[in-house]
Amino acid sequence: MRAHLQRWREVLLALIAAALALWIMARGGYFFVPLGLVMLAAAAAWAIAALRRMRFAQQVAAPGLVEVDEGQIGYLGPEFGGYVALQDLVELRLVRMYGRRMWRLKQADGQAVMIPVDAAGADRLFDAFASLPGIDTAALIAALDAPQAHAAGGLLVPLSSASTADLSAFTVIWRRQAVLTTG
Repeated sequence: MRAHLQRWREVLLALIAAALALWIMARGGYFFVPLGLVMLAAAAAWAIAALRRMRFAQQVAAPGLVEVDEGQIGYLGPEFGGYVALQDLVELRLVRMYGRRMWRLKQADGQAVMIPVDAAGADRLFDAFASLPGIDTAALIAALDAPQAHAAGGLLVPLSSASTADLSAFTVIWRRQAVLTTG
C-alpha cells in the first residue's frame, strides 16, 4: 500500500491543489474566481505531467545509476556508461540489447550512451527528454508502452542474441533538426 501511494504521490498532490483551487473559486468575487481558475489550470497541467512521469518510471531491475544534472545526463553502470549534454544530443531511440530495453542517446560526434530503461534514477529522464526541442512526449510514452521489442516493418526484432545490432531498423523517437546558418 505504501509503495502504491509513493508511486501516485505527485498525482495526488496535484489533485489536492485542484481541490484547493475549487475551494478558492467557491469564495466567489472578481478576485477569487479568476485566481481559482488560474490555480485549477496549473493543477491540471501538473496532474497531466505527473501522470506521464509516473508512466515513465519503471521498477528498478538493472544495475547502475542515472544522473540528470544541469542539462547533462549520465549513466554509471558496472560494465558501461557515460555522459551526454542535452545540447549535444542529436538522436534518441529506444532499443533492445542484451535482453534489456535501453535508451540510446547519440551525440553529434557519433558516440552513443546506452541507458537501461529500468536503471535506478531512469524516471528522471522524462523531464530531461521533455526539454528537447520539438520532442513529442506522447510518442515518447507510447514507445515505452510498446511491446518489449521494437517493430521494424511490422516484424519484431529481438536483439538479445546479437553482439551488435543494426540500430537503423529501430524507430527514432527524436532527432535534432539541422540548423541552417547563412553567412
